[in-house]
Amino acid sequence: MSSKNSEVNKKDKSAEQEDKDFILIREFIDGNQGAFEKLMMLHKDKVRNLIFLTLSDGEFVDDISQDVFISVYKKLHEFRFESKFSTWLFRITVNKCRDYLRKKRVRSIFVPIKDSHENIRSTGIHEDIDIPGLVRKAIARLPDKLKVPLVYRDIDGFSYNEIAEKLGCEVGTVKSRIFRARETLKALLEPYQKEMNR
Repeated sequence: MSSKNSEVNKKDKSAEQEDKDFILIREFIDGNQGAFEKLMMLHKDKVRNLIFLTLSDGEFVDDISQDVFISVYKKLHEFRFESKFSTWLFRITVNKCRDYLRKKRVRSIFVPIKDSHENIRSTGIHEDIDIPGLVRKAIARLPDKLKVPLVYRDIDGFSYNEIAEKLGCEVGTVKSRIFRARETLKALLEPYQKEMNR
């Protein structure tokens, strides 16, 4: 019963956020510049998180985030209200990250799972180890199709249905990818955890 109530509450909050987004977008289209600032403040942290986890590099988060919202500002008049604003925004964010990687001539931001597994195994223990940093790096090594739904679920807190809508796939596919992502992370981090427990 409590889980059903929780799911209902999430849907209510999601609908409330969608209504708030749409109101602000319409106000902006009607000439209220302040509405865009409010819209940006509502979503900037999630955009920054997605950029950071996609690139695994905090150095360019501010630049790319700014680029995302400049693009949103220019294109917001084209928004058709046929999907959630967050879905539209996150697609722009992912595309900006891909643009950044192409400009830097980076073929892939992910090291092979086997190599990253060996790197973690050979890291060793030292007093200043950054465990959150290790987890972030492991997430960044996931293939895009596993990493993005995992970030949406475990970091941004979206429901499976919301993630399916954002990614344009079935809920079962989302659940499968998140499961595989968690299992891969567990495999990557397990050797390190064993060393810590010694």
